Amino acid sequence: MELHKLRRVYIEFASIVFRDGFLDNQYTLLQQLQDESEPKFVLQVGTLFLEDSEKLLNELRSILDQQDVDFEKLDAFVCKLTGSSASIGAKRVKDVCMAFHDCCKKGNKEGCLKCLQQLAAEYRLVKRKLETLFKMETQILAAGGSVPLLSQ
Repeated sequence: MELHKLRRVYIEFASIVFRDGFLDNQYTLLQQLQDESEPKFVLQVGTLFLEDSEKLLNELRSILDQQDVDFEKLDAFVCKLTGSSASIGAKRVKDVCMAFHDCCKKGNKEGCLKCLQQLAAEYRLVKRKLETLFKMETQILAAGGSVPLLSQ
């Protein structure tokens, strides 16, 4: 695919991702930190987010599988995931984390289990969106172009 078309498809896809609330302005701020010396900065940050999120989701599952849930420990992992998702701009994941945090503070195991289900679903969705964006960014860079800066 030619560079012009790659860039256009990237912008169209990204606008849908923003419109549907998967990503917010923080993602565009990360893009602004990317330059010729670090052309894959967002890809690297995003990859770390995805790897860390998988680990954190596994920790949350493990804690909630216990007979006696340590809500303080659970909340600490929720807070890590909240910060991580906020830093990449994964808005819908961050929003579920906020509700999860409230359930932790109330000691509501059933509410936490529901939040974990919702969180896992939102994570899978944003993961697919980010992976698609990263694939397109890699194709644009490989074609000799620069990744277009996005705006909401």
